[in-house]
Amino acid sequence: MRIQIYYKMKTIQFREAICEAMSEEMRRDETVFLIGEEVAEYNGAYKASKGMLDEFGAKRVIDAPIAELGFAGIAVGSTMGGNRPIVEYMTFNFSLVGIDQIINNAAKIRQMSGGQFPCPIVFRGPTASAGQLGATHSQAFENWFANTPGLKVIVPSTPYDAKGLLKAAIRDDDPVIFMESEQMYGDKGEVPEGEYVLPIGVADIKRKGTDVTVVSFGKIIKEAFKAADALEKEGISVEIIDLRTVRPMDHATILESVKKTNRLVILEEAWPFASVASEITYQVQENAFDYLDAPIKRITTADTPAPFSPVLLAEWLPNANDVIKAVKEVMYVK
Repeated sequence: MRIQIYYKMKTIQFREAICEAMSEEMRRDETVFLIGEEVAEYNGAYKASKGMLDEFGAKRVIDAPIAELGFAGIAVGSTMGGNRPIVEYMTFNFSLVGIDQIINNAAKIRQMSGGQFPCPIVFRGPTASAGQLGATHSQAFENWFANTPGLKVIVPSTPYDAKGLLKAAIRDDDPVIFMESEQMYGDKGEVPEGEYVLPIGVADIKRKGTDVTVVSFGKIIKEAFKAADALEKEGISVEIIDLRTVRPMDHATILESVKKTNRLVILEEAWPFASVASEITYQVQENAFDYLDAPIKRITTADTPAPFSPVLLAEWLPNANDVIKAVKEVMYVK
């Protein structure tokens, strides 16, 4: 007998989902703390930690100086004393200043200590472009971090996924990279009022379809939905898979969908070389080549630094028209 549990739902913003996840886990576990720039007195650069200083105090919600390497190192070291820190970067572009701690310490401590020291830490903050922020503030590094054994990489696209996956990340005994978007913090969506945690490493089929599979993640997946709505009017049924977790990647869900639709388009807001899309393409051709009725298409940003000009930025970023074009190409429809 299968028992279904029905939760009462509420509608909240993405930033509120992040705040709720952190707050609930801090109430549940006193070893959890938050550290980062402007997370306390200012309630977070994007108000994702609003009210947390008042509830938990300055020893658990800590304003750090502009020294990403320093406070990342403090957080990593604190895991060896039994803590479960959450490190907020104002943007993952700034994580490059602290990447030595992430790659060479957080990701490797468990193995280098022979399993004596797990590293339960979450590095979170916004990723990719967010308008006219220029070349050094518009970068996506999901593939960089996913290239590192020992790290898990999560990129949610909805408040529901963000809250459930962040709670899972905080409870995980391995280091987790949790990437958000400045342009999604105000997005609203339904989340359960009760306790829930989503499994890491499980993709979600956000839209069922029969003709072509589109795989994406993060905020750029919105363009896939726009394209799917337009294509449906032309009689083309698009299945949309939201990866949610880049590493570990849910290959099984992708392969099962491709075996059904026989066509694959991958949409990613990152540079094309050595991208997440490249890894998905390899896995599909390795494990489902005979099911493909067309070459795999990937859609990425242009292979240049992000421009500042809004006209050039619109050309640089993938959009729904790019998805429509790619879908029609794999469908051999003009």
